[in-house]
Amino acid sequence: MDSLLEEKYRIVRDSVRNFCEREIRPHAKDIDSEARFPWEIVEKMGKLGYFGIQVPEELGGAGMDSVSYAITIEEISRVCAGLGLCVTVHNSVAVYPLVLFGTEEQKKRWVPSLARGEKIGAFCLTEPNIGSDVAGIESTAIRDNGYYVVNANKTFVTNGGVADTCLIFTKTDPSAGPRGISVIVAERGTPGFEVGDLEDLSGMRANPVSSIRLSDCRIPEKNLLAKEGMGMKIGLIALDIGRIGVGAQALGIAQAAFEEGVRYANQRRQFGVPIARHEAVQIMIADMATQVDAARLLVYRAATLKDKGLPFSKEAAMAKLYASETSSKVADIAVQIHGGYGYSKSYPVERYYRDARVTRIYEGTAEIHRMVIARSVSSEYK
Repeated sequence: MDSLLEEKYRIVRDSVRNFCEREIRPHAKDIDSEARFPWEIVEKMGKLGYFGIQVPEELGGAGMDSVSYAITIEEISRVCAGLGLCVTVHNSVAVYPLVLFGTEEQKKRWVPSLARGEKIGAFCLTEPNIGSDVAGIESTAIRDNGYYVVNANKTFVTNGGVADTCLIFTKTDPSAGPRGISVIVAERGTPGFEVGDLEDLSGMRANPVSSIRLSDCRIPEKNLLAKEGMGMKIGLIALDIGRIGVGAQALGIAQAAFEEGVRYANQRRQFGVPIARHEAVQIMIADMATQVDAARLLVYRAATLKDKGLPFSKEAAMAKLYASETSSKVADIAVQIHGGYGYSKSYPVERYYRDARVTRIYEGTAEIHRMVIARSVSSEYK
């Protein structure tokens, strides 16, 4: 795979990897066990442009392409998946829609501070009664003298505990069904804006996932993103980008589990030889290596199609689906190679195993992705 990368991408990978090994890896275990968001590391990442990877330079971003974005997320997630989650959600479904759909005033107002990592973004879609059925959201926004009065209860908000700038999906016209959904940008500190308790998650514990509630929250009409009724379009476009990011995140976890599994197999001796020389373990290693490389090709293909301006929705769904399932499979195999030690928190594969599982749920479940892929393929052969 390395031989297929252009030199500029190898430079990106090496730069991010060096930072992650130096600044994140020594703290990754503690961050997970303490369920702590490491602001001191985030500040350093912000200065390197990780929070504005694809933001134009004139808005304070790094101005990089989607392949560089995928590589960056993969490398961060290889060391700390919770931070990888923060960066990918911030970039793909919070900042990217603002760059794509925001007015010039909105972009100048919100994007530079987000691109520098001084503020963190969030994508607020899921509700207690609504997950995959986006059209069924119950949040409302009613116009009132230059404001929207917003009532919303959003759950499982990635970055929710630290987010300053939140894209709230709400119904501005409840009678219009999916066409009545709009996106309104809500900012922490607005009266009626409340952050709920952090979720006590199994994995991704470095990310402060929480609920966000808006109670009769008066938000200026100028905070409407694009036009009323464009919420579904904004969400679907953002999620396509997000699927590349989560695919890259899952890939990073899989790569980390693969490396640890092979390293342990070369060190652990049974029956007088390293277990890597036993056929049963060799089969495991071969399966891991093949699946990780296949996932990487799918993720990079989707990113390349986006960079070329070509359709990539189906390919992004394939990349996210396969990479997320590969992540769980590879982490499971790595635990098996470790035997009893793999179930101990003394070894990092236990953390990778926990982190991997949720990648098959967020940014669209594996079942939803199969529906997206099947419908796309079916339409090609009518």
